[in-house]
Parts: sequence; structure tokens; C-alpha cells
Amino acid sequence: MNREEAEDIVQDILMKLWQQREELKDVKNLEAFAVASARNLALDRMAKAELRNVSFEESTHDRADEWQMSAHEQMEHDERLSRVNDMINALPEKQKMVLHLRDIEGKSYKDIADIMSITEADVKVNLFRARENLRKNYRY
Repeated sequence: MNREEAEDIVQDILMKLWQQREELKDVKNLEAFAVASARNLALDRMAKAELRNVSFEESTHDRADEWQMSAHEQMEHDERLSRVNDMINALPEKQKMVLHLRDIEGKSYKDIADIMSITEADVKVNLFRARENLRKNYRY
């Protein structure tokens, strides 16, 4: 994502916040809400951009890997991936967000604590619980 896209996202979020200002009076931490909204919008835009910008070379390379798997192996792979996604989506929202910020985006404990307006200890506890929950549920 480039600077201009990031600025567009910030501008879009500010416009949405302004338009919904009456409804946001009950939000306890507006900064954390705005950051989370911007993050979600950025992730949505990046996912859409990835779908549009898959090059032929990348596409054929991915297909070659799929062809090397048997149909049974591909089905098992897809089922495992779906199962993990379902387990992540079933996590409590705070655990899901901490897990995403740390393991997907690579944010530091301090950055996550600032974004979510919680302590670093809370970040570590929620991350541990999320990972433990996934580990425990994946075994069954």
C-alpha cells in the first residue's frame, strides 16, 4: 500500500466518523475505534487489490503447485484451511484482533496495546489465550 492509498483510507474513515458523530457518543475510546476501522478498511482494500493484480506468472506458479497435489491432498488442505479460519472467526473479538495484529501484521506488543487501548500485559494474555484456544481446538 502506498502513501496516497493510506491517506485516502484515513480521509474515508474521518468522513465516516463525521457522518456518524451522533452515534459515536457511546464509544469509549474513539481513537481505538478509528484505528480499528482504518485497519479493517485497509485490509479490505488490499484484499481487493490482490485479486485484481494477480500476474500471469504468479497465477501459473500457484496453479503448478496445486497440480502437484492430488485431488485428495488438495481437499484435505482446503478443509484444514477452512477449519483454521472458522476457529479464528470463533475467537472472542479482542483475542481475534490481538492475534491478527501480532501474527499477521507483525505489530509489537506496545503498538497493539496503544491501538486497542489496553495494557501490554493484556495483549500478552489475550494472545496466549487465542493461540492456546486454536492449538487445543485444532487437535480435536
